[in-house]
Amino acid sequence: MLNTVSYPGPDGQTPALIVHGLFGSARNWGVIAKKLSATRQVLAVDMRNHGDSFRAATNSYADMADDLAEVIRAHGGKAQVIGHSMGGKAAMQLALTRPELVAKLVVADIAPVTYTHTQTPLIDAMAALDVTTLKTRRDADGALAASIPEAGVRAFLLQSLDMRADPPSWKLNLPVLRAEMPKIIGWPGTQGTYNADTLILSGGASEYVTEAHRPLFDTHLPNARHHVIPSVGHWLHAEAPTPFLEALTAFLNL
Repeated sequence: MLNTVSYPGPDGQTPALIVHGLFGSARNWGVIAKKLSATRQVLAVDMRNHGDSFRAATNSYADMADDLAEVIRAHGGKAQVIGHSMGGKAAMQLALTRPELVAKLVVADIAPVTYTHTQTPLIDAMAALDVTTLKTRRDADGALAASIPEAGVRAFLLQSLDMRADPPSWKLNLPVLRAEMPKIIGWPGTQGTYNADTLILSGGASEYVTEAHRPLFDTHLPNARHHVIPSVGHWLHAEAPTPFLEALTAFLNL
Protein backbone atom coordinates (compact mmCIF):
# COMPACT_ATOMS: atom_id res chain seq x y z
CA MET A 1 0.00 0.00 0.00
CA LEU A 2 1.08 3.59 -0.52
CA ASN A 3 3.08 5.24 2.23
CA THR A 4 0.44 7.23 4.09
CA VAL A 5 0.90 10.02 6.63
CA SER A 6 -2.11 10.40 8.91
CA TYR A 7 -3.10 13.62 10.65
CA PRO A 8 -5.72 12.72 13.29
CA GLY A 9 -8.79 14.92 13.55
CA PRO A 10 -12.19 14.94 15.25
CA ASP A 11 -14.22 11.75 15.05
CA GLY A 12 -17.38 11.52 13.00
CA GLN A 13 -16.14 13.28 9.87
CA THR A 14 -15.27 11.74 6.52
CA PRO A 15 -11.48 11.79 6.18
CA ALA A 16 -9.72 13.83 3.51
CA LEU A 17 -7.14 12.22 1.25
CA ILE A 18 -4.45 14.47 -0.30
CA VAL A 19 -2.89 13.27 -3.56
CA HIS A 20 0.25 15.12 -4.70
CA GLY A 21 1.43 15.78 -8.24
CA LEU A 22 4.44 14.65 -10.26
CA PHE A 23 7.75 14.85 -8.32
CA GLY A 24 5.81 15.67 -5.14
CA SER A 25 5.29 13.84 -1.87
CA ALA A 26 3.05 13.73 1.17
CA ARG A 27 5.46 15.99 3.06
CA ASN A 28 4.95 18.80 0.52
CA TRP A 29 1.38 19.07 1.86
CA GLY A 30 2.18 19.03 5.57
CA VAL A 31 1.04 22.59 6.33
CA ILE A 32 -2.24 22.19 4.45
CA ALA A 33 -2.87 18.76 5.97
CA LYS A 34 -2.27 19.94 9.54
CA LYS A 35 -4.70 22.84 9.16
CA LEU A 36 -7.36 20.66 7.54
CA SER A 37 -7.03 18.16 10.39
CA ALA A 38 -8.65 20.66 12.75
CA THR A 39 -12.02 19.41 11.46
CA ARG A 40 -11.33 15.89 10.09
CA GLN A 41 -8.72 13.18 9.79
CA VAL A 42 -6.37 13.89 6.89
CA LEU A 43 -4.40 11.29 4.97
CA ALA A 44 -1.53 12.34 2.71
CA VAL A 45 0.07 9.75 0.47
CA ASP A 46 3.30 9.29 -1.43
CA MET A 47 2.23 8.11 -4.87
CA ARG A 48 3.90 5.05 -6.42
CA ASN A 49 7.46 5.74 -7.56
CA HIS A 50 7.55 8.78 -5.25
CA GLY A 51 8.72 9.39 -1.70
CA ASP A 52 8.65 6.38 0.59
CA SER A 53 6.08 4.42 -1.43
CA PHE A 54 6.86 1.29 -3.42
CA ARG A 55 8.61 1.29 -6.77
CA ALA A 56 6.66 -0.16 -9.69
CA ALA A 57 7.22 -0.71 -13.40
CA THR A 58 4.20 1.36 -14.44
CA ASN A 59 2.68 4.70 -13.49
CA SER A 60 -0.65 4.81 -15.33
CA TYR A 61 -3.79 6.51 -14.02
CA ALA A 62 -5.51 3.14 -13.68
CA ASP A 63 -2.60 2.03 -11.47
CA MET A 64 -2.71 5.18 -9.39
CA ALA A 65 -6.49 4.99 -8.93
CA ASP A 66 -6.11 1.39 -7.74
CA ASP A 67 -3.52 2.54 -5.21
CA LEU A 68 -5.81 5.29 -3.89
CA ALA A 69 -8.75 2.90 -3.66
CA GLU A 70 -6.67 0.58 -1.49
CA VAL A 71 -5.81 3.44 0.90
CA ILE A 72 -9.44 4.58 1.16
CA ARG A 73 -10.71 1.06 1.83
CA ALA A 74 -8.12 0.70 4.59
CA HIS A 75 -9.40 3.90 6.24
CA GLY A 76 -13.15 3.44 6.35
CA GLY A 77 -14.16 3.10 2.70
CA LYS A 78 -14.92 6.70 1.81
CA ALA A 79 -12.90 9.92 1.61
CA GLN A 80 -12.97 13.48 0.39
CA VAL A 81 -10.26 13.32 -2.27
CA ILE A 82 -8.03 16.32 -3.04
CA GLY A 83 -5.66 15.92 -5.99
CA HIS A 84 -3.20 18.34 -7.55
CA SER A 85 -1.88 18.03 -11.13
CA MET A 86 -0.99 14.34 -11.70
CA GLY A 87 -2.76 13.65 -8.42
CA GLY A 88 -5.82 15.49 -9.70
CA LYS A 89 -5.97 13.23 -12.74
CA ALA A 90 -5.57 10.17 -10.53
CA ALA A 91 -8.38 11.49 -8.30
CA MET A 92 -10.65 12.01 -11.33
CA GLN A 93 -9.85 8.50 -12.57
CA LEU A 94 -10.82 7.15 -9.16
CA ALA A 95 -14.04 9.19 -8.98
CA LEU A 96 -15.14 8.16 -12.48
CA THR A 97 -14.47 4.47 -11.96
CA ARG A 98 -15.23 3.98 -8.23
CA PRO A 99 -17.47 6.90 -7.25
CA GLU A 100 -18.68 5.08 -4.13
CA LEU A 101 -15.27 5.68 -2.54
CA VAL A 102 -15.24 9.45 -3.11
CA ALA A 103 -17.44 11.59 -0.86
CA LYS A 104 -16.31 14.84 -2.48
CA LEU A 105 -13.72 15.63 -5.12
CA VAL A 106 -11.28 18.54 -5.37
CA VAL A 107 -9.21 18.86 -8.55
CA ALA A 108 -6.39 21.41 -8.32
CA ASP A 109 -5.13 22.96 -11.57
CA ILE A 110 -5.49 20.08 -14.00
CA ALA A 111 -8.02 18.94 -16.60
CA PRO A 112 -8.91 15.48 -17.96
CA VAL A 113 -6.95 16.04 -21.17
CA THR A 114 -3.62 15.19 -22.77
CA TYR A 115 -1.09 18.01 -22.46
CA THR A 116 1.63 18.72 -25.01
CA HIS A 117 4.38 19.66 -22.56
CA THR A 118 6.71 17.12 -21.01
CA GLN A 119 8.61 17.08 -17.75
CA THR A 120 11.32 14.78 -19.14
CA PRO A 121 14.00 17.54 -19.16
CA LEU A 122 13.62 17.83 -15.37
CA ILE A 123 14.07 14.07 -15.03
CA ASP A 124 17.15 14.22 -17.26
CA ALA A 125 18.62 17.01 -15.12
CA MET A 126 18.05 15.09 -11.90
CA ALA A 127 19.39 11.84 -13.36
CA ALA A 128 22.52 13.58 -14.64
CA LEU A 129 23.38 14.93 -11.20
CA ASP A 130 26.06 12.88 -9.46
CA VAL A 131 24.33 12.83 -6.09
CA THR A 132 27.02 10.59 -4.54
CA THR A 133 29.42 13.53 -4.38
CA LEU A 134 27.02 15.98 -2.74
CA LYS A 135 27.63 17.24 0.77
CA THR A 136 24.76 19.70 1.16
CA ARG A 137 21.46 20.59 -0.48
CA ARG A 138 23.05 23.89 -1.48
CA ASP A 139 25.62 21.94 -3.48
CA ALA A 140 22.79 20.15 -5.28
CA ASP A 141 20.98 23.40 -5.97
CA GLY A 142 24.11 24.91 -7.49
CA ALA A 143 24.75 21.84 -9.62
CA LEU A 144 21.18 21.90 -11.00
CA ALA A 145 21.14 25.64 -11.72
CA ALA A 146 22.64 25.37 -15.20
CA SER A 147 19.96 22.98 -16.45
CA ILE A 148 17.07 24.23 -14.28
CA PRO A 149 17.37 28.02 -13.97
CA GLU A 150 14.11 28.52 -12.04
CA ALA A 151 14.99 28.61 -8.35
CA GLY A 152 11.46 27.69 -7.28
CA VAL A 153 11.44 24.58 -9.47
CA ARG A 154 14.84 23.50 -8.10
CA ALA A 155 13.64 24.01 -4.54
CA PHE A 156 10.58 21.87 -5.22
CA LEU A 157 12.56 19.05 -6.84
CA LEU A 158 15.20 19.08 -4.11
CA GLN A 159 12.56 18.22 -1.53
CA SER A 160 12.78 14.73 -3.04
CA LEU A 161 16.56 14.48 -2.60
CA ASP A 162 17.34 12.41 0.48
CA MET A 163 20.53 13.92 1.88
CA ARG A 164 20.41 11.63 4.93
CA ALA A 165 20.90 8.53 2.79
CA ASP A 166 24.44 7.25 2.33
CA PRO A 167 25.09 8.15 -0.39
CA PRO A 168 22.36 10.76 -1.08
CA SER A 169 19.63 9.57 -3.42
CA TRP A 170 16.44 10.71 -5.13
CA LYS A 171 13.15 9.58 -3.61
CA LEU A 172 11.82 9.31 -7.15
CA ASN A 173 11.94 6.37 -9.55
CA LEU A 174 13.36 8.49 -12.34
CA PRO A 175 13.71 5.77 -15.03
CA VAL A 176 10.07 4.69 -14.71
CA LEU A 177 8.75 8.25 -14.53
CA ARG A 178 10.69 9.02 -17.72
CA ALA A 179 9.35 5.93 -19.50
CA GLU A 180 5.78 6.58 -18.32
CA MET A 181 5.79 10.32 -19.09
CA PRO A 182 3.41 9.98 -22.09
CA LYS A 183 0.84 8.41 -19.75
CA ILE A 184 1.42 10.98 -17.02
CA ILE A 185 0.92 14.01 -19.26
CA GLY A 186 -1.82 12.14 -21.10
CA TRP A 187 -5.32 11.09 -20.15
CA PRO A 188 -6.67 7.58 -20.74
CA GLY A 189 -9.99 8.76 -22.13
CA THR A 190 -11.90 7.38 -19.16
CA GLN A 191 -15.65 7.60 -19.61
CA GLY A 192 -18.28 7.94 -16.92
CA THR A 193 -19.75 10.54 -14.64
CA TYR A 194 -19.06 11.51 -11.06
CA ASN A 195 -22.20 13.19 -9.77
CA ALA A 196 -21.20 14.21 -6.25
CA ASP A 197 -19.98 17.67 -5.27
CA THR A 198 -16.75 18.69 -6.97
CA LEU A 199 -14.50 21.74 -6.77
CA ILE A 200 -12.18 22.68 -9.62
CA LEU A 201 -9.49 25.00 -8.24
CA SER A 202 -7.19 26.71 -10.70
CA GLY A 203 -4.54 29.40 -10.76
CA GLY A 204 -5.30 32.60 -12.62
CA ALA A 205 -1.75 32.71 -14.02
CA SER A 206 -1.70 29.02 -14.94
CA GLU A 207 -2.53 27.61 -18.38
CA TYR A 208 -3.37 24.11 -17.15
CA VAL A 209 -7.12 24.79 -16.86
CA THR A 210 -8.85 26.97 -19.46
CA GLU A 211 -12.37 27.76 -20.63
CA ALA A 212 -11.82 25.26 -23.44
CA HIS A 213 -11.78 22.50 -20.81
CA ARG A 214 -15.17 23.47 -19.34
CA PRO A 215 -17.24 21.10 -21.57
CA LEU A 216 -15.16 18.13 -20.43
CA PHE A 217 -15.66 19.02 -16.79
CA ASP A 218 -19.39 19.49 -17.43
CA THR A 219 -19.59 16.06 -19.06
CA HIS A 220 -17.70 14.06 -16.46
CA LEU A 221 -18.19 16.17 -13.33
CA PRO A 222 -21.63 17.77 -13.78
CA ASN A 223 -21.85 19.07 -10.21
CA ALA A 224 -18.49 20.82 -10.32
CA ARG A 225 -18.06 24.41 -9.24
CA HIS A 226 -15.04 26.38 -10.44
CA HIS A 227 -12.88 28.70 -8.37
CA VAL A 228 -9.91 30.66 -9.72
CA ILE A 229 -7.23 32.05 -7.41
CA PRO A 230 -6.00 35.22 -9.17
CA SER A 231 -2.38 35.77 -10.18
CA VAL A 232 -1.27 32.31 -9.06
CA GLY A 233 0.48 29.66 -11.14
CA HIS A 234 0.29 25.88 -11.27
CA TRP A 235 1.54 25.24 -7.70
CA LEU A 236 -1.33 27.26 -6.29
CA HIS A 237 -1.32 25.52 -2.89
CA ALA A 238 2.34 26.52 -2.38
CA GLU A 239 2.13 29.98 -3.97
CA ALA A 240 -1.10 31.04 -2.26
CA PRO A 241 -1.70 28.67 0.68
CA THR A 242 -4.14 30.95 2.52
CA PRO A 243 -6.69 31.50 -0.29
CA PHE A 244 -6.21 27.89 -1.38
CA LEU A 245 -7.00 26.62 2.11
CA GLU A 246 -9.93 29.01 2.50
CA ALA A 247 -11.55 27.78 -0.73
CA LEU A 248 -10.80 24.16 0.14
CA THR A 249 -12.15 24.37 3.68
CA ALA A 250 -15.32 26.17 2.64
CA PHE A 251 -16.08 23.48 0.08
CA LEU A 252 -15.28 20.49 2.29
CA ASN A 253 -17.37 21.89 5.14
CA LEU A 254 -20.51 22.38 3.03
